[in-house]
Amino acid sequence: MSSLSLKGIRKSYGSLDVIKGVDLDIKAKEFVVFVGPSGCGKSTLLRMIAGLEPITGGDLNIGGKRMNDVDPSRRGIAMVFQTYALYPHMTVRENMGFALRFAGVAKDQIAKQVNEAARILALEPLLDRLPKELSGGQRQRVAIGRAIVRHPDVFLFDEPLSNLDAELRVHMRIEIARLHRELQATMIYVTHDQVEAMTLADTIVVLRDGRIEQVGRPLELYDNPANQFVAGFIGSPKMNFLSAEIVEKIGASVTIELVKHPGTRLTLPVTGGAVGEKVTLGVRAEHFGLPGKGSVDVTLHVDAAEHLGSTSYVYANSGGELVVIEHEESRHTNGNDRITVSISADKAYLFDSAGQRLR
Repeated sequence: MSSLSLKGIRKSYGSLDVIKGVDLDIKAKEFVVFVGPSGCGKSTLLRMIAGLEPITGGDLNIGGKRMNDVDPSRRGIAMVFQTYALYPHMTVRENMGFALRFAGVAKDQIAKQVNEAARILALEPLLDRLPKELSGGQRQRVAIGRAIVRHPDVFLFDEPLSNLDAELRVHMRIEIARLHRELQATMIYVTHDQVEAMTLADTIVVLRDGRIEQVGRPLELYDNPANQFVAGFIGSPKMNFLSAEIVEKIGASVTIELVKHPGTRLTLPVTGGAVGEKVTLGVRAEHFGLPGKGSVDVTLHVDAAEHLGSTSYVYANSGGELVVIEHEESRHTNGNDRITVSISADKAYLFDSAGQRLR
């Protein structure tokens, strides 16, 4: 399996810059997930790696070789798309072996590689069926099998699970994770679903507006987001954000006051910031505590409660700012209640007016 290197990669359509200088190194056998909101450029970046979109600027290296102008068929990649794109008149066996047959591979070798891919994907009982006789999950496994038989250096996945229902998506995530362990392959996976990213990735690349915001292991991004965008995008439910203002600064600490809760103040160890500066306090849902157990208490109006069995979430209103809370009292809270929670300074994040992290 091959490593990849992207150096200053840019993509423009006329005067419109879509990818704005991406630098990224991907190790051999690594599972990397590109994640970000719609329109951030993640699929465009994947298609540039595949050779389906020309590169405007920068260098793409696969296995140490520059691939900018190399034909897609010679890059050693295989791509699985959002749509299955199976030939309806061909059996599963024929669909999986079509690219090999087109490339002139011997029949016995095609049979060997198709059978091996079918074993890995548990498709052996389905090899003689037509696509119309398969479920959505089975069709997606055939599409993945079509990539496996080519023995590529790099697998590319472009939102392959978005057409599946919720339960099947969970199952297929497990299947893809198992596939990566078994093949020990280099995989790049595009999704807008950060749960998929957290589940599958060795490394997550968070993209916004054609640029990389942060690269890291899933829990590194969750625990140490570089800025407010990453903090709000990674994690489910997303981090809560409360408007605040710095009212005092002494040495290496600042005291902030919540805008929607005048008089509610919290002191945080922060070297930056200035008195009067508008800032944002970030708190994860699970980091709210019981009253009196943190640094400061806040009372909120409950709009709704979501009881999921082992976990309950309270959706509360803080002067128009949505706050999602998860703690032991959540199970006993319902809509129109009032709930008092504590915020601990050691579990809070602070962002400046530009969204950069202060703490």
